[in-house]
Amino acid sequence: MPRNRSNTLTEAELRLMRLLWQIGECSVQDLVSAMPEAQRLAYTSVLTTIRILETKGYVEHRQEGRAFVYTATVAEQDAQQSEVRHVMHRFFGNSRERLMLALLGDGDVSPDELDKLKQAIAEAEAAAARRDAEQEEAE
Repeated sequence: MPRNRSNTLTEAELRLMRLLWQIGECSVQDLVSAMPEAQRLAYTSVLTTIRILETKGYVEHRQEGRAFVYTATVAEQDAQQSEVRHVMHRFFGNSRERLMLALLGDGDVSPDELDKLKQAIAEAEAAAARRDAEQEEAE
């Protein structure tokens, strides 16, 4: 019985997506050439992976002459959010609190990171308060 196809990115897929986000529209050969020498994959491996990414909806192509030119259809930030939601669902029962406590629990959080987290929490609280006020006005 075949496995269900995952919408998360494998390491190889993520490497190609990072190149696409960096370069923009490009051919498979452009992707191969842009890879660091030590991590360079064969053309056929890149082609196979880019086709999988297209099946997953992360990439689309258009024909330019005889070559296909590929473009990311998912922004990097959207892919990051999707992966975080996947991890949160899979490991933390859809609990943002449990996810954040796990992130903070390793003790490696710098004071600068804590300040940024506090600012993000304050902004989230302000946005929630605005939504609550708008909802009360609508009722």
